[in-house]
Amino acid sequence: MTEWQSIEELHDISADLPRFTQALTELSTRLGLDIAPLDADHISLRCHQNATAERWRKGLEQCGTLLSENIINGRPICLFKLAAPVCVAHWRFEVVELPWPGEKRYPHEGWEHIEIVLPGEPETLKARALALLADEGLSQPGIVVKTSSPKGEHERLPNPTLAVTDGNVTIKFHPWSIEQIVASEQQM
Repeated sequence: MTEWQSIEELHDISADLPRFTQALTELSTRLGLDIAPLDADHISLRCHQNATAERWRKGLEQCGTLLSENIINGRPICLFKLAAPVCVAHWRFEVVELPWPGEKRYPHEGWEHIEIVLPGEPETLKARALALLADEGLSQPGIVVKTSSPKGEHERLPNPTLAVTDGNVTIKFHPWSIEQIVASEQQM
């Protein structure tokens, strides 16, 4: 199977990876977050146009397998498992999240966030995630913390999210891996 970096439809996200990696490193540093021991299980894209999402999907289909396609918060989101990983810092992401555009406009089309898995009780996710972040990092101008509970139509696991962003990139925390969530969808 073709490596994702060599696929024409994905040339823009291949070129965008160094920017994302640098921005993610800068955000982690600002937050006092030691990413080395953390398990991040997937990386996500953002785009403004359906045509971009369709082009990226066509490209991802050439280098990966569709794991899931679901409607979450009113828009389609596809998950692809790649043959060759997307490398960011020490992580090797095999799963890419591709959401179609929604109501929110992002400042940049390309890589937007990673999702870190903090196994444990969903009810304590927020406290466990915040404990990893420096208080002074969270109080800096431009840093926004948001909690949500996105849910796919067939998900069976409670999946709260704590997201921390500087407006350019985002780090999200979940209690379950994306593959555990996808497996829960299969349990009807």
